Amino acid sequence: MSSRVGREAWTVLIVRVPSEPSRHRVAVWRELRRVGAVQLGQGSWALPDAPPFDGFVDKIVTLVGQHEGEVLALSASAIDAITREQIRSLYDEARRAEWTEFVSECGKCLTELDKEIRNKKFTLSELDEEEQNVERLRRWHRELRSRDVFDSVDEGEIQTELDACTAALERFTELVYNAVGLD
Repeated sequence: MSSRVGREAWTVLIVRVPSEPSRHRVAVWRELRRVGAVQLGQGSWALPDAPPFDGFVDKIVTLVGQHEGEVLALSASAIDAITREQIRSLYDEARRAEWTEFVSECGKCLTELDKEIRNKKFTLSELDEEEQNVERLRRWHRELRSRDVFDSVDEGEIQTELDACTAALERFTELVYNAVGLD
């Protein structure tokens, strides 16, 4: 048998939760997806053994235990290059899909801000809503950045999208303040 390939370490979780009620399985599945774990097969998940994921195993063990399930948590690394590439590919594809969704949401934010400017909807309540939307994008960006430990995308391009939302919000803020007499 060959020696372990590469230095990437993974935490592999083998999770069993009773089939009924299904909401318990769904809760566990959502938590695994939320943190960025990738599914390897039925009931088996992996995530990099890296600082952003510290403490997650304890959290998932507690959650699964609350739902009368079981978790086996293993530390693993690939035995061969093919396996290493497969698991990295799964992980990177999941991160790229998240970044694609993020960029799409940035586009929606820009479209919404443009619409509000076109419609001259310069109210403090609308400003509050748009500020919350951009802040949600900032939080989401931090989350995605923290779990994209292998840099699956060009961060510069992603940052440009977020910066465009921030700039559009600043422009909208100025227009609102002028309209309501807060300038």
